[in-house]
Formats: sequence, C-alpha cells, structure tokens
Amino acid sequence: MEIVLRPHVNNFIEWAKDKPQVVVLSADLTNSCEVGQWRDTYPDRFFSMGMAEQNMMGFAAGLAREGYFPFIHTFAVFIYRRPYDQLAMSIAYPNLPVRFMAFLPGITTPGGVTHQAIEDLAIMRATPNMTVLECGDATDVESVLDVAQSVNGPVYVRMLRGEVPRLFDAAEPMELGKARVLHSGTDVAILSTGICTEEAMRATSVLQAKGLSISHLHISTLKPFNDPAVLETIEKAKHGVITMENHTIVGGLGSAVAELMAEAGVGKKLLRLGLKDTYAHGASRHYLMKEYHLDAISLVNAVETLTDRQFGISEGDLAEVRLQAVHSEAKAEAL
Repeated sequence: MEIVLRPHVNNFIEWAKDKPQVVVLSADLTNSCEVGQWRDTYPDRFFSMGMAEQNMMGFAAGLAREGYFPFIHTFAVFIYRRPYDQLAMSIAYPNLPVRFMAFLPGITTPGGVTHQAIEDLAIMRATPNMTVLECGDATDVESVLDVAQSVNGPVYVRMLRGEVPRLFDAAEPMELGKARVLHSGTDVAILSTGICTEEAMRATSVLQAKGLSISHLHISTLKPFNDPAVLETIEKAKHGVITMENHTIVGGLGSAVAELMAEAGVGKKLLRLGLKDTYAHGASRHYLMKEYHLDAISLVNAVETLTDRQFGISEGDLAEVRLQAVHSEAKAEAL
C-alpha cells in the first residue's frame, strides 16, 4: 500500500493556480490544515481570520456573494459547533458556494471531545442545501476539490491530512453521488466511509478467503445519497447489510442507509458500526478504533453475527494494521 505524505498540500496549490476566484480562509489553524504553503504561494487570496469562526462564516458568505469561491480550512468541530447559526443563515440558506474543508473528522485525533467531530455528518446532512462528502484515501483527497467545485452551493468535506494511504487508483477519481464498488457478492453487503474503508478492506479479503460472498462499497457522498448501485447492492445481500463509519451511528451513513432501505421497502437486517451514543476520549487512532469497534476484527465479528457463522479469524489473520506514532511531537501535531 502506498502512503502519501500530505496529499492536500501541493495538490491544492496546483489545482488553484488557474482559479483566481478560489480563496482560502483559516481560523488560526493554517499549517495544521495544510494550507501554509498555499498562503505563501497566493498571499493575496488568503485570509487569516483568527479564532473567530462566527465572523469567518459571515466573511465567507460576503466573498461568495461577490463571485469568489471561499475554501474554509479548519478543524471540523470549529465549522459546525460554535458558528452553526452563521453557517446555516448566512451560507446554507442563500445556497452560497462556500467549501468547508473539515479536518480531524471523528476519532482521527487524540485531542478528545473538544476536537473530535463525531456528530457532524448528522448535523450537515440535516442542513438544507448542503452537500456532504467524505475522503477515505489520498485519491479522494486529491480529487475532492473538483467534486466540491462542481456543486452550485455549499459543500462540507471531511478531509484527511498527514500520512494518508492510497487505496484507490489515482486515475479513478471521486465522483459526486457515486459509490466505489470494491467487491461484488451476494451474502453480505458492507458499506463503509472515510477511514473505516481501509479497515473494511483488511477484513473483506480474509472473509472472502473463508468462502463468504461480499459486496463492499466505499461511500464518499453522504448527501445526496441516491446512487442506484447502493440499493441494488443491498437488495442482493442474502444475510443483510453492515455500515461502518467514523461517526456516531445516529445521523450518518448508517442512518442514510436505513432511510434508503425503509423508503424502498427493503426488509433486510442492518448492523451499524460506529460510536453508540457516546463521546470518545483522547488516545491514538488505532486504540480508539479498536475501543469503539471500528476496526477490521470488529467488522469480522459483525459479519459472524449477521450470518450466524463462525469463521475462526483472529487479529493475526488480518492484514497488518498501520500504527501511527503517539510520542509527544505526534500528539502536538495531531492538535
């Protein structure tokens, strides 16, 4: 597996070079959100707003009304928690083309509850006019800019930073409203998003070797959620469906799938893997994914529950997990 170091940094600079109406707003987290070099390259198109997110939303709305395309770069929690009123009334209500580049989604940070965006998908999916995207690998990070810019309205993007795996071919970019079909099968349907897709891929290869026929879809568009391939995959799954997300099980991918199944009248068993009505705490990403049952072995256990079969798969049978540094410098960088 290729690991790409900071795929957003140079890609965003190159992508924006012939787009003078693209501007960046930062809330005192410029380097932490990988736009320090962008600022140095295009200083006249960069606005440092300080720790004043409510004002940043209004400023971005004004820029959008004047024909610019503001790309807000900050941590996800600072986009939808404190400044939500301004986001909703100044940007989403008038349907302005502001792009929210939301870093540290879910439990990708050891910063604890103040920095972990675990309910953002629920809030943004419920916000009228908002398109909601989530990156799962370096290819998604590199191609999400084109997808976001194609939308005539506000777009919320769950972004990844730092060391990001390339799970998908760089020649096959993210497409708006289209799931990536990673495997096709008839026993179980697995729908994953964000960082959970890598964990799901670790499990599916081993499960298939045990004779299980699996469909696996990577979901990058959470709203709108209308890809016909999703419902077709669910309808073929003999034992049922499992969703896997770096978010609470309320309001995110699991809820979107449940709504789709109910409206279509599809009577299948659905298991949702995610945080279950709880806040997380500060620890490494690897520890937190295991603690809150978002890792590969947790998916194996869910498949065993859904199929009422035991596959005899242990942690040692799964593809090696990528461990990230948790020394003091890494912890500081994670914030």
